[in-house]
Amino acid sequence: MRYFLELSYNGKAYHGWQNQPNAITVQAVLEKSLSTLLKESISIVGAGRTDTGVHAANMYAHFDFEGLIPSDLVYKLNALLPKDIAISKLLKVKEDAHARFDAKSRTYHYRMSTSKSVFNFDYAYQLTKTLNVNAMNEACKILFEYKDFQCFSKVNTDVKTYNCEIKEAQWHVRGEELLFVITADRFLRNMVRAIVGTMINIGLGKIKPKDLHGIIESKDRAKAGYSVPAHGLNLVNILYPEKIFIKDTDLFSA
Repeated sequence: MRYFLELSYNGKAYHGWQNQPNAITVQAVLEKSLSTLLKESISIVGAGRTDTGVHAANMYAHFDFEGLIPSDLVYKLNALLPKDIAISKLLKVKEDAHARFDAKSRTYHYRMSTSKSVFNFDYAYQLTKTLNVNAMNEACKILFEYKDFQCFSKVNTDVKTYNCEIKEAQWHVRGEELLFVITADRFLRNMVRAIVGTMINIGLGKIKPKDLHGIIESKDRAKAGYSVPAHGLNLVNILYPEKIFIKDTDLFSA
């Protein structure tokens, strides 16, 4: 039987999601806890590969297990896991369901604080310079005209295509905070942080919104803006088709 875990984590203490040698990752901690509780080696596959320091308010991962799942597994997992990783649900899915490849869309938020704050510095990039948010939102509209976003991707990645379908991109002013919301069918490594860095250059007047055309068409990472810090980035939502879930079975939740 295949299961989906719905979880969240604070990425501050982790070297991203994916297993790495000699580094603590979210995937490694989850696999260790699941293997301990289910008394066999468990491997999990995540919906994405968040980078070092990136947070996830809504993340999914799948694993296979042939035995009987204890009804209190979610409770026991949360008791065993560190305080910065939390499981909300365990869902039964069809045997060919895949946490990464079946995702229809993913939504990220990037938070920027426009004033010094003692409470949100772990979760928002502090930038006190005045930004032209209207110009940044004008540039957001240009993103919808393109599919190939190689210019925003980390170089030397193992992807077969740089094509992504952006479905939502907008800046919101919330008091002394700016929130960038972006949804796409998939994201390239470092893509959101590079887009935000480019948008900041537009907001500061260093480049014009229309210059984004040339940046995207160049397919050159060096033409785009800097990569903003990871701690402001949060994966907030992943959508799946309903058909992959087995509805006539028990749902284990926290």
